[in-house]
Amino acid sequence: MFKNYLFYLLPLSIVTLSTLSSCKKVFEEDNYVAYFGGEIVNPQNNFILFLKDNEVIDTIYLDSKNRFLHKFDSLAPGLYTFKHLPEYQYVYFDKNDSLMVRLNTHDFDNSIAFCGRGDEKNNYLIESYLKNEKDRSYLYDILDEDVEVFVQKIDSSFQLRQKDYNKNKSEIQWSESFDKVAIAELNCNYFYKKELYPYVHQYRTGEKIQKLLPDNFYDYRKNIDFNNSELTNYSPFIKFVNAMLNNITHATNEGVYNEMSLENNIHKLNIADTLIKNSQTKNVILNNIAYMYLLEDQNMFKNKKFIDRYLELSTDKKQQEEVSKISNAIQNLKAGSSIPNIKLITTNNEVVTIKSTINNKETIVFFWTSHAESHLKAVHQKVIELKKEFPNLNFVAVNINDTNENWIKSLNKHNLQKQTPFVTQLKATDFEVIKRDWVITKVHRAMILNPDGTIKNAFVNLFDLNFKNHLEKK
Repeated sequence: MFKNYLFYLLPLSIVTLSTLSSCKKVFEEDNYVAYFGGEIVNPQNNFILFLKDNEVIDTIYLDSKNRFLHKFDSLAPGLYTFKHLPEYQYVYFDKNDSLMVRLNTHDFDNSIAFCGRGDEKNNYLIESYLKNEKDRSYLYDILDEDVEVFVQKIDSSFQLRQKDYNKNKSEIQWSESFDKVAIAELNCNYFYKKELYPYVHQYRTGEKIQKLLPDNFYDYRKNIDFNNSELTNYSPFIKFVNAMLNNITHATNEGVYNEMSLENNIHKLNIADTLIKNSQTKNVILNNIAYMYLLEDQNMFKNKKFIDRYLELSTDKKQQEEVSKISNAIQNLKAGSSIPNIKLITTNNEVVTIKSTINNKETIVFFWTSHAESHLKAVHQKVIELKKEFPNLNFVAVNINDTNENWIKSLNKHNLQKQTPFVTQLKATDFEVIKRDWVITKVHRAMILNPDGTIKNAFVNLFDLNFKNHLEKK
């Protein structure tokens, strides 16, 4: 589909074009020049961030046709991230790669296609990611199964993926360094399922399955390099390690496992400290544990105890400051407090605050974005159901990170104002501010406000089975 993409995408000089399109170009041994370019369809802003290990290397601006091209005078081989906020994806550069990417923000991951020198391995990486995401959507269907059936199903799926990996490795003949990332993409999804199974199975079925697992069930743990710095910020690896820490902590609990208890999260910090020696990787894992815990437990005393231990183990001063900021922001959202004021706009482009929309009623504030369309539909359907059962409730929807144009387009496309006329539709004027002051780190979050505008519960999920217990009876 993108065979001739390089030849019409950008007005390049003949020299640059030959650099991008020719795989036979001979480079000097010490030449690490690389190019990254492409086109963003339906851009959300006018720039792309290019990062290594979560640190921004360059900000690359789009031209008037939403295209970009950037020359790196020296780019070390490795795994990088490109962000077009709020979305991101990975890209791998070998020496002298020259990559072009085309994507549509309305279907970010599914629309990504690479071409140019180094395209094949990157297209394999994104295709593998999409297969893993699709595979994960079926995962919860098999977590209730007994051990034999569960193992048979995940092993069968893994063998197919392994066959695909071997085929692509042979055909593309990628570098040894890229192979480490490709293997991680393959294995971590499989390992993640195994780590998830025991504690999720018990939570969903009540059956303690740990003692029924085959003796070799966790053999792969012996061969994991937890100190591989190339995977420090690679999400499949981080997701697997977090699931493993949960599983190990679960295995030491005699009673019902509470993933978000203070004791279990301090235990996870201690396990990570023992298990991982690479300070960079360890800090990423510690930070992940901290963010997850602080967003779930708003008890000030417990938070202090947790943070004290986190600060003893973390050596990342920058992230320590971020975790402390989140902890302080969470305290500002405790029950009985006034909700921090942030600027919001109406569909008529009027600036308002959340307090002006409460109307002396108990109010549910929920969030959405056009980048998560399935959630967008589901959450508005959910509030329709809640309004029928709790007619006195007030509802406010806040779009968190679309452009004004895309926000209005989404409202019209999904007919939201007609389907949910009782919902006040607002948009955040600054994503970073709402993320900081209201601690919005996931779109599924919701808040309940009292009729006087104070906070009743700032950390709820409309899809939680026990959500209705938080509401006043009609």
